[in-house]
Amino acid sequence: MKQTQSNLVRRLCSLIHSQSYRTIRFDGAKPRAQPERRRPSSSKIRNPTPFVSDVKQVNDPGEALSLFHEYTQMGFKHEYSSYSALIYKLARFGNFEIVETILNQVRERNVRCEEKLFIALIQHYAKANLMEKAIEIFDKIPSFNCERTRQSFNALLNVLVDGGRFSDARAVFDRSSKMGFRPNSISFNIMIKGWLEEGEWEEACKVFDEMLERKVEPSVVTYNSLIGYLSKKGELDRSLGLLEEMIKKGKHPNVVTYAMIMEGLCLLGKYSEAKKMMFDMDYRGCKPKLVNFGILMTDLGKRGKIEEARALVSEMKKRKFKPDVVSYNILINYLCKEGKAMEAYKILMEMQVEGCEPNAATYRMMVDGFCRVGDFEGGLKVLNAMLRTRHCPRLESFRCLVIGLVKCGKLEDACFVLREMRKKDMEFDCEGWEAVVVELCGGDVVSCSMTYKVNKEIAPNGLNSFGTTHNISRTHFTCSSEGVVFNTCPNSSKSVIMLVTQ
Repeated sequence: MKQTQSNLVRRLCSLIHSQSYRTIRFDGAKPRAQPERRRPSSSKIRNPTPFVSDVKQVNDPGEALSLFHEYTQMGFKHEYSSYSALIYKLARFGNFEIVETILNQVRERNVRCEEKLFIALIQHYAKANLMEKAIEIFDKIPSFNCERTRQSFNALLNVLVDGGRFSDARAVFDRSSKMGFRPNSISFNIMIKGWLEEGEWEEACKVFDEMLERKVEPSVVTYNSLIGYLSKKGELDRSLGLLEEMIKKGKHPNVVTYAMIMEGLCLLGKYSEAKKMMFDMDYRGCKPKLVNFGILMTDLGKRGKIEEARALVSEMKKRKFKPDVVSYNILINYLCKEGKAMEAYKILMEMQVEGCEPNAATYRMMVDGFCRVGDFEGGLKVLNAMLRTRHCPRLESFRCLVIGLVKCGKLEDACFVLREMRKKDMEFDCEGWEAVVVELCGGDVVSCSMTYKVNKEIAPNGLNSFGTTHNISRTHFTCSSEGVVFNTCPNSSKSVIMLVTQ
């Protein structure tokens, strides 16, 4: 992948200097898979809207680059809107080397950029765990004919804190005045969040005091961070004290404020008080929402009181609340944990009848729930529904399902699951394959009723054993109608072991 990107970057660089409009070509792009999409007109194009609309329709970065080049050939002079649309698309797919090449072109052409482009790049770099790049692009914003404001400053602070780089966030925060920024409540809230995640209550309080000294008004989010931390620590008296303080200062608690205090009460075993607080919210001018019901349902589920949790769902409906996927997931989660997969499956059916679509977490819990009770055919049924809705199970769920289906003698079904894994670019580790082979062999490789056909082209350096007991080569897989075909994994693709029933 890295080599491909490097080659593409070199190709881009040569094209940038060879074309009148510094065009970008991607010779290895896939054929256009969307014939219904409008192709550029042969006449001179001046309106940027067609390219932006078209590039949003493509799902391949190479195709996006080819489209960019096609428009250039038709006389289109790319400006900020088309450059940004292309950069968004490439960043989403993690093609950062190409993004940087295009950014250099944008800077050379002195294209005036908007700050939101760089905020998006900061976030994409952070998702890819490229924090140094996030800091670097923030520092470079002024060089792109773009004013850098507190919005990008706060965006950088937030990704650094969320990415576990709090020391870097502190360094950025400390040089805010040198950059010409006066931190606002959002900036301070991020720093308070960072200190609390480090478990440093006193330092968080110092930041809170600094806010007041700088005459920055604490927001509801500020108080929520502090209240949430204390509630999780079981310090309810201090949480309630902060609640009263914020009310006195004219800050209205929201559903999150009450949810965190309710959670703290539940942690202390005070479910009744938590439920009372939810109903008292109305009197304080804050109507309960699904998150508050969710806190109560989660506590009931943890204590095995599933029927009471289901009763809360009925109560929600009576109060004209429509349970969402999170509400149903709480029930499904705890039913599956108690080994009641069929009851959980009924909830899955019920939520769909009610017009609530399951999400990836719903399906994953159901697959795991069926596997936990040994109902692998039930798990396969849910997997099929999951795949139809374009969700993907966890690797561990795939592993459990394959081993279970093999154990039940459902080899064709196991092969189907393996093929789906391949489509998702997922694979077992060697321990997973050992478990599959041992199940196929009835637990005894030496005396198993299987035939092993090993290709003679084994790697010259040999292969590590698949396990010290069974001495089976490390493997990948392919599938056939005859059985499961295992290829060597992952560094040697020549050796093949095919398991065929006698």
